[in-house]
Amino acid sequence: MANEENDRGAADDVEKPAALIDPNHKPGTPDILPVLPLRETVLFPDMLLTHTVQDARDVRLVDDVLLKDRFVAFAPVTEPTADPSDPAMLRDRGCVGVILKMIKFPDGGLRLLVQGLKRIKVDRILEREPYFQAETSVEPDVLEKSVTIDALFRSVRDQFTKLLDLLPQAPGEVKLSAVNITEPGRFADLVAANLNLTMEERCTILDASDVKQRLERISVLLERELQIIELGTKIHEDVKQKISQGQREFFLREQLRAIRNELGDGDDRVGITELEKALEDAGMPEEAMKETKRELSRLERMQPNSAEYTVARTYLDWMATLPWNTVTEDRLDVEKARKILDADHYDLAKVKDRIIEFLAVRKIHPDSKSPILCFVGPPGVGKTSLGRSIARAMGRKFERISLGGVRDEAEIRGHRRTYVGALPGRIIQGIRRAGTKNPVFMMDEIDKLVSDWHGDPSSALLEVLDPEQNSTFRDHYLDAPFDLSKIVFITTANTIDTIPSALLDRMEVLSIAGYSEEEKLHIARRHLIPRVLSDNGIKGSQVKFDAAALRTVIGSYTREAGLRNFERELSAIARKIAVKIASGKMGPFTVKGEEVKKHLGPPRFFAPEVAKSEQPGVALGLAWTAAGGDLLYIEAAKMPGKKHLTLTGRLGDVIKESAQAALSWIRTREKELGIPDNFFENEDIHIHFPEGATPKDGPSAGITLVCALVSLMTNTPVRQRLAMTGEITLRGKVLPIGGLKEKSLAARRAGVRDVIIPKGNDYDLGDLQPEVLKDIRFHPIEVIDEMIPIAFPKLSERLSLGKKGEAGKSGGAGVSSKKKAADKRGK
Repeated sequence: MANEENDRGAADDVEKPAALIDPNHKPGTPDILPVLPLRETVLFPDMLLTHTVQDARDVRLVDDVLLKDRFVAFAPVTEPTADPSDPAMLRDRGCVGVILKMIKFPDGGLRLLVQGLKRIKVDRILEREPYFQAETSVEPDVLEKSVTIDALFRSVRDQFTKLLDLLPQAPGEVKLSAVNITEPGRFADLVAANLNLTMEERCTILDASDVKQRLERISVLLERELQIIELGTKIHEDVKQKISQGQREFFLREQLRAIRNELGDGDDRVGITELEKALEDAGMPEEAMKETKRELSRLERMQPNSAEYTVARTYLDWMATLPWNTVTEDRLDVEKARKILDADHYDLAKVKDRIIEFLAVRKIHPDSKSPILCFVGPPGVGKTSLGRSIARAMGRKFERISLGGVRDEAEIRGHRRTYVGALPGRIIQGIRRAGTKNPVFMMDEIDKLVSDWHGDPSSALLEVLDPEQNSTFRDHYLDAPFDLSKIVFITTANTIDTIPSALLDRMEVLSIAGYSEEEKLHIARRHLIPRVLSDNGIKGSQVKFDAAALRTVIGSYTREAGLRNFERELSAIARKIAVKIASGKMGPFTVKGEEVKKHLGPPRFFAPEVAKSEQPGVALGLAWTAAGGDLLYIEAAKMPGKKHLTLTGRLGDVIKESAQAALSWIRTREKELGIPDNFFENEDIHIHFPEGATPKDGPSAGITLVCALVSLMTNTPVRQRLAMTGEITLRGKVLPIGGLKEKSLAARRAGVRDVIIPKGNDYDLGDLQPEVLKDIRFHPIEVIDEMIPIAFPKLSERLSLGKKGEAGKSGGAGVSSKKKAADKRGK
């Protein structure tokens, strides 16, 4: 009470409190009483109530009553917000009480200490002003002694006692009163006055003058309150237990941290905290984060010196450092990209156009699926450097891996986390090195994958290179999906023959043939010589290479489709000059053609002898290899025997079958070709392919085999500087072949002047360099018969096969092919 007075301020008028009225001695109360409305509480008989008065009507009522007998009728209102001057707001049941104490505050309000005396009924309102005056009548308790009343009373007492036990903060006088009161009606009023009830519930108890009814109502309310208190207590205990558990865990963790610090393991815990923050900042998808949190939880319970700790920690480091959301913004300026490609590479127009098309589509439709480009060509033609140029043109990071000799599927999909050395596959490793999820990713030597009992890595690549699947690529080590759909994949190969068909189907093949001598000259001046001089510490102004020197290196010291050996020989010359510069000779130096031999030694390659040979039975074919085009020498010899055919030179099944087909076709035409009678009855034939250590196979040697056999059987040499390529049938058809560009370059390097090709390859002449078309006369043919006048002019005249129509047809075909090719290149 004193605290409340201090909160409101000092009182300016304090009435001396009246003595408490003995509950067993209730003085008589007048029938006409002033009525004080109660808006928020209810006064019960024999109970003390502290009540605050603010309304002016109520303040005047208290002032008048204190001058008299202090008795007031306290009546609850029906609506707390009702008009205080409206008597209809008063309930007809109330309680007469006596004001024991009054305190007046500076704001004009009063605080009363009131003791309830009796239940009353407000019969009628006599006066409204200045406050309510009413005629009242006392309503005594109705109590019929019975076993039911006793049972109800005991039940209510037990419920209230239980409730007080659950409420330690309950006042002591309430507990004392609960023990001392033996009257059921008074006990019910005591309970109602001290329960947390609504205004309406309190009024229902006040209205019940029947003690049995009052006990029944209070029993229901007590049971509800007990359930609420018990549930609240349970919730409190649960929360307290959780808090206690948290405090206990915190205490134990602090102890564990102290122990770790004593053992020298404290720094590792700091590392786990930093790792946890890095994982949160990585921005990984929900499934990956779920797996990461599970592994992090395991890590926290492991000892740092255990093997499993190393596996888990390495895994989490990988998850934290992968670029889950890091992307590089594309730079899709088509014209700038074209300039970059032209600056980095000479010629390769077809490949450059396809790259520009790809960039143009990506600029118009950024969400388009990236094609998987596969650059196929011999070594040293610039396949890998093309990938770097694409990355530079797009403004993306470039990452490269080599698949040559990869035989384990885990190299692609990753190793499962079952041992200490487990790591992700090469794809995920490359992405982490790139630091972005959308690099230009080049996979070199895809044609050299190996399949054995370790698995099939080419099958694992099917998911990586499939735009429909790689958005959810799942590495075995990560055990979570990683999106590869934003990556531009580029593969390289020397041949597509060893690439599985299912994998090849996912890639767009772009062929890059070898370079001609003129192209190598241009590339040497623009790229190779500056790089070679820079690598050897020589300034460009100190050394000059004339064209004759470069041609000598190309023709006499290298024999390749690409540029690697050419660059290697140029580097050897640069080192010789570096020795001179280091000795004090500052130059400038000019490398001339006649000086190349002094720097590089004797020439390693010479013009092929077959170009000058007039020996029958020798023909020159053209072959395609992974290193570019090459010459294929075929020698045929006869000897006495019985129709036996011998083939040597480490040949494959296909080329052996071509030899059989060539011999069969010749036997069907022996009279037209002027082959002597009984030749096949009395002679054995031996066909040999020189360089016997080199495997040889393929169908394109068919026309060359026919030429060599016809030369042998008719004793007629093949035309000088003539090469040929084409597949044949038993009906004498000449079928198209592949690799014409590479074969043509090999023929030009060897000094060949005429080349017989299938008519079906006439359109491929448009892809050849102008200098090749200038130096070589191509003769497209449809049937083998058209080869005879071209390869054997003298035999054709002798056998009357060289009529003007046929000779003109074959010769005209060559001229026409040159013109068509020139027209196509011009367009």
